[in-house]
Amino acid sequence: MLTRDLTEQEIETLRWWRDWKATNNDAFADLIFDKHRFLVMKGGGGSGKSIFAGRYILERCTTEPGHRWLVTRKVARTLRESCFEQLKSQAYEYYPDDIAFIPRGKSGDMYIRLKNGSEIIFAGLDDVEKLKSIFDVTGIWIEEASETDRGDFNQMNIRLRTAFPYHLTMVLTFNPISATHWLKKRFFDERDPKARIHESTYKDNRFLIQEEIDVLESFKESDPYYYQVYCLGQWGITGKTVFQAQRLSERLEQLKTEKKTKGSFIIDTDDAGRIRSWRWQEEEDGDITIFRPPETGRPYVIGGDTAGDGSDWFAAQVLDNITGEQVAVMHKKFDEDEYARQLYCLGKKYNDALLGVETNFSTYPIKTLDRLGYRNIYVREVEDEYTGRLQPRFGFRTDIRTRPVIIAGLIEALRERSFLLHDEKTIQELLTFTRNQDGRAEAEAGAHDDLVMSLAIAWYIRPQQSMTVQITAVARKQKWTADMWEDYRNASEQMQQMMIQDWGEPE
Repeated sequence: MLTRDLTEQEIETLRWWRDWKATNNDAFADLIFDKHRFLVMKGGGGSGKSIFAGRYILERCTTEPGHRWLVTRKVARTLRESCFEQLKSQAYEYYPDDIAFIPRGKSGDMYIRLKNGSEIIFAGLDDVEKLKSIFDVTGIWIEEASETDRGDFNQMNIRLRTAFPYHLTMVLTFNPISATHWLKKRFFDERDPKARIHESTYKDNRFLIQEEIDVLESFKESDPYYYQVYCLGQWGITGKTVFQAQRLSERLEQLKTEKKTKGSFIIDTDDAGRIRSWRWQEEEDGDITIFRPPETGRPYVIGGDTAGDGSDWFAAQVLDNITGEQVAVMHKKFDEDEYARQLYCLGKKYNDALLGVETNFSTYPIKTLDRLGYRNIYVREVEDEYTGRLQPRFGFRTDIRTRPVIIAGLIEALRERSFLLHDEKTIQELLTFTRNQDGRAEAEAGAHDDLVMSLAIAWYIRPQQSMTVQITAVARKQKWTADMWEDYRNASEQMQQMMIQDWGEPE
């Protein structure tokens, strides 16, 4: 309830906001206030993203004098019937009193000039001669940005350098045709603080008539892949995935409403590098994502994939070993020692989980875990080349014999149980894990498989861990000595929990 009369300016602002909301979809409306350098709008067909981009440009150009906005697509000839005609129509409908000049007819330059000195120019990325003369633009809209390459984007970004009293913006609108596209790597795999990411589908467009909705939804049955990518705006694949693409895509859609916690472990070490205490700390951009917290007495397994063979990502997958459910994921470009320490804490948090870490490219993480005193490490058997006897070795080794086995096991495990997955990045990697011309299952060119391989390892090593709820030390009552009580009182809260697990609950 208002306690004072509104000023004329406030009343005018409320009127503007009411009118703006009435003619824009709610999913996009507040983007008008966004001041990021890059406004990255990924979406399916019919979502209204391109319509909003046109309104966004015209609103800024009519209220911020002196704009020189460039609208572009990969091919110049496609601009006239798409972006130019759309912006002309929107200018005449919503901003007729602001128009100074718009060429009529189907020929001549594509150009919009406004009375306040702002202008909107159009050029295709293939129109090299015209692009050479375009500099010092105040805003850029790249329509169908998925048609462009990284070089096109870099050239456009260079042109957004000018002295201007308002913020500079590049708008990119596109359908996510391939999960290996540079757009995904540039803006989605590693978030850019200068970018605002917006995702939408036809379900966000309240202006679609029912006939248009029916056409889009008909693809659910006639072409499920087309529906997932071009209607729901999910990342597409170019090869034949070895996993169930439709079910994985459907699972991606379900995950949008699931809750999760992100964070990392804060670790205190002594002069020798041994861990004295650790604690979990929630962080919005944390490297570890928890979907299900650990339950007392429940067994867990962790599969780890280390950086190597062209990848600089470290990954770990935590599974509930009773159900096989994915309960946590770690994914980051670590140094090896930090990866090992975070793995140690992750394993401890999940009831001393069985840890199976790949040793193909480095044994350092395994050696570090052993030095830190982690005692539940996966053990494989290796045949001695001289005696033929089987000998134990710590860690998992992926080779020509084990790789097909763990991948086949994961395919079987997920065939009817995609509901066990909770991590979007893992599913996206599964969708780009395809068969090459020789039939080998591998990540598509430009894609990663760290999360896939760590998940496959986790599934494979499950039999070496209990698959039933255990009666743990927490349930025991033990008489503690005076020294134990002193150590307990001087320990951190996290270390106290570990002491109770090791010693039993005090009487």
